[in-house]
Amino acid sequence: MSEAGADGGPAFTDAMPPREEGIGHRLGRLDHIFGHSRMGFWRRRVVIAVVIFVLIRVLLNNWQLAVTLAVLAVIADTIIQSRTVTNPLPGVPITRAQRKTLLQLGKLEKAGYKALHARLIPDSEDHIDHLVIGPAGVFSIDSEYWDKHLPIRTKNARQLWHGPFSMKDRLEHARWESERAAELLSAASGTTVSVRPAMAVYGPKIPWDVATIRDVDVFSGGRLRNYLRRYARHNNARPLSATDIDRIYKAAHAAFPHLDPGILAS
Repeated sequence: MSEAGADGGPAFTDAMPPREEGIGHRLGRLDHIFGHSRMGFWRRRVVIAVVIFVLIRVLLNNWQLAVTLAVLAVIADTIIQSRTVTNPLPGVPITRAQRKTLLQLGKLEKAGYKALHARLIPDSEDHIDHLVIGPAGVFSIDSEYWDKHLPIRTKNARQLWHGPFSMKDRLEHARWESERAAELLSAASGTTVSVRPAMAVYGPKIPWDVATIRDVDVFSGGRLRNYLRRYARHNNARPLSATDIDRIYKAAHAAFPHLDPGILAS
C-alpha cells in the first residue's frame, strides 16, 4: 500500500486527525442530495436530462422538443435501472454497489467476518449500508456507485471530488454513521467499541490504494478484501478474537433492532 493518497491524501496512519463536532447530514443542501449513495441514479438522470436539453436547444433551437426528449431519457433510464437493481431485504432498497460489497463480504465469512446490511439507524431515517465485524475491527462501510466517466481526486486529506461535485457531505455522513454506530454498540455491549468509517466506491477508476479523507477510508469497491487485510496490518490494536466478534455481533442486534441478522450470518 502506498503511504500517501493522490494529491497528498494519506493512506493508513496510526494517528488519525481528530473528528469534528457536529458531524451529520444536511438534507436541505443540493450537494448532499446529489452525493447521497441512494440518489446516485437521480444525479445521473439530472445530468443526462440537462445534456440532452442543451444539445437539442442549441442544435435545433426547439425548447419544446428538448424538454420532451430530456423527460423521455429520464423515464428510459428509470426503467432500465429498475430491471437491474434487486431488493433482497424487505422494505429497504439495495443498490448495485451495495450488492457488490455484500457479495465480497460473503466470501470473507471463513476469515471470521460477520456483517449486517442495509438497515435503519435507530431514531433516524438513514441506513448503514454494511456494518462489518471481524478480526480487523468494526467498520461502517458505505457502498457508492458513481459515474465512471467523471474523475476522482482528493487534496490535502480534506477534499474529495467526483468531477465537479464535492463529496464532502458524503464523507461527513459516513463519519456520522460510524460515530452513531460506535455509540449504540458501546451502550449495548457495555464496553467501548470503535467503528471505522469507510467508503467503497464503484464506477470510476480510483488513483490510489486507500486515501484517508476527513477520517474516512476511501478505496475502490473491488478492493474490499485488500482494504480489510491492510487495515489489520497497519492498525496497532490487537485483532478482534472470535469471542470479541461474537460479543459485538450480538450487541449489534440489540443496538439495531431494525437490522436484519444479515444474509451472511451463520
